[in-house]
Amino acid sequence: MAKANMSLLRNPMPAQEPLVRARNFDEVALGYSEETAIDEAMRCLGCKNMPCVDGCPVKIHIPDFIAEIKKGDFEAAYQIISKSSSLPAVCGRVCPQEKQCESKCIRGIKGESVGIGRLERFVADWHNTFCLEDPVKPQSNGHKVAVVGSGPSGLTCAGDLAKKGYEVTVFEALHVAGGVLVYGIPEFRLPKAIVAKEVDTLKKLGVKIETNVVVGKTLTVDEIFDMDYEAVFIGSGAGLPNFMGIPGESLKGVYSANEFLTRSNLMKSYRENPTTPIMKGGKVAVVGGGNVAMDAARTALRLGAEKVYIIYRRSMQELPARHEEVEHAIEEGIEFSLLCAPTEIIGYTNPNDPRDPKNGFVKAMKRIKMELGELDARGRRRPVEIEGSEYEIEVDTVIMSIGTSPNPLIKSTTDGLEVNARGGIIVNEDGLTSRGGVYAGGDAVTGAATVISAMGAGKTAASAIDEYLSK
Repeated sequence: MAKANMSLLRNPMPAQEPLVRARNFDEVALGYSEETAIDEAMRCLGCKNMPCVDGCPVKIHIPDFIAEIKKGDFEAAYQIISKSSSLPAVCGRVCPQEKQCESKCIRGIKGESVGIGRLERFVADWHNTFCLEDPVKPQSNGHKVAVVGSGPSGLTCAGDLAKKGYEVTVFEALHVAGGVLVYGIPEFRLPKAIVAKEVDTLKKLGVKIETNVVVGKTLTVDEIFDMDYEAVFIGSGAGLPNFMGIPGESLKGVYSANEFLTRSNLMKSYRENPTTPIMKGGKVAVVGGGNVAMDAARTALRLGAEKVYIIYRRSMQELPARHEEVEHAIEEGIEFSLLCAPTEIIGYTNPNDPRDPKNGFVKAMKRIKMELGELDARGRRRPVEIEGSEYEIEVDTVIMSIGTSPNPLIKSTTDGLEVNARGGIIVNEDGLTSRGGVYAGGDAVTGAATVISAMGAGKTAASAIDEYLSK
């Protein structure tokens, strides 16, 4: 075995050059080699109290899988991860490890934490490349469970139940399984072939996936129970975009980040002569500072934008997006306009434009400068407008990325399902809703959150459903 690596710095992640990747949709991060993965694994101290596991929403046995990497047994490492996670190749790419498992790493006290996410990605990619054996489908236990939505919470719940022998059917509204993993996260951050591979693994475990089924419209929860399903898990996500309510949001060229990313990621609008059009080129303003805002801004750049601004009302210190995504955006030339907020989107009408000019097109945005005041209820300094500081910038496209709310369709068509003021389904600590046999988790409960937190909710609900149906 190689010697312990006591370097204070983790092994860097190889990546495409910024000016090259800013104009293509290929994956930015290129992944560790076997040698680099082993070297990074040797930085792990193998702590007996495993603080990193406490930071993982799905409780992956992190020191154990890293120990197998040290020995060069990458398949054994994968098997350890897969006991806890149904989507290891996804999590290795999009999970905010720096705020979760890596934030608990002892090595991070006097240096950089172990690159846990990078090692998880390496192990999953190695398995997907070299392991050609199909997973063994468990023997059926005779119970049927339905899952609504094929996003991270739904796929996790389905995978965990399938491993226990349940006959699971996932009902997905779109024509492709994966939920936010396929419509919301860009190809350059999460290749869709990776998602398809993870979904295929679940199918081989016995999970059935029915696409083009809009539960609440083409099929109701009551009708699902009439089909002999004994429990239902709702993981329908948070697909209802939020807007600011400022003048000009109805102008052509104003998108929600959800719509913009769906058109690009799922409908492939970046291709020449797409069937689903999208605004390309010009100057683009993205309002928001989360991961979705970074994805939208970097996608706009790849679609040919001349200039892309991130508009965020707090400072860089409060920016909620992953550090790595912010760094990549800066390297690619995206400009961060901090401590400011839009107050109006200004439009123009061009009667000679072949498109319908009825509502006008975006030409500029008014913004006002902000300063940070007292702490709010969440412990963040509240942004306060600076009177008389309003100014105007020229833009052609505006993308609103200020959050989403839970899909309202299911709650409006399902009797006995209680929701909170934000539209999130109310659940107990096990994911059980106010209706017997109906569980929920992920963004449908919390509103927009991380992939790994949604997976944790799906895992919790799967365990509760198993206990419920085993009585």
